[in-house]
Amino acid sequence: MAGPDFTLEDAARGRGFGLIAGIDEAGRGPWAGPVVAAAVILTSNDMDTRLLDGLDDSKKLSAARREDLYDVIQATTITGIGRAEVDEIDDINILQASLLAMRRAVEALSQTPDYALIDGIFAPGLVCAEETVVKGDGRSFSIAAASILAKVSRDRIMVELAELHPGYGWERNKGYGTKDHRQGLELLGCTDHHRKSYKPIINILGL
Repeated sequence: MAGPDFTLEDAARGRGFGLIAGIDEAGRGPWAGPVVAAAVILTSNDMDTRLLDGLDDSKKLSAARREDLYDVIQATTITGIGRAEVDEIDDINILQASLLAMRRAVEALSQTPDYALIDGIFAPGLVCAEETVVKGDGRSFSIAAASILAKVSRDRIMVELAELHPGYGWERNKGYGTKDHRQGLELLGCTDHHRKSYKPIINILGL
């Protein structure tokens, strides 16, 4: 299967839109930590060749490859990062928190996009025109770049939280519901960074 390209971006430009942003999030499934979204604006005319050759769905890339591409994306494109915290996830649910993080990512951009390509089926409700794209990180260069930025940003957050809260294996599992994470919960209980609205947390701790 072919990887991402500029087809969707070029189609939007063909309809008169200028700056196109790709948007994706990371961290909807984990039991702990924030959900993080990224917005990336790039163009086919000046895109770094390392991105042209390397961009893909972040889940298909090794951690080392994601880190390398993260640095290139930050250095050569317009980027914005947004996050929604655990209390917000518990308050408004993970879907709405993910959309909130996306809006914050766009607000963090140094330039306002004219059009946004959003991974998935739900639009966050931006000030610009929006297009949702199923499996967009495998179809759009902009979304693929955003997926890498969001994934690496969130992974770094979880490694930092693991240093503050050892025993849950967050440096390895990034907050997902692995065996070592479950064992940590059973032994140590819940932290402020756990999503207490999630059924596995409720069931394990009897909340």
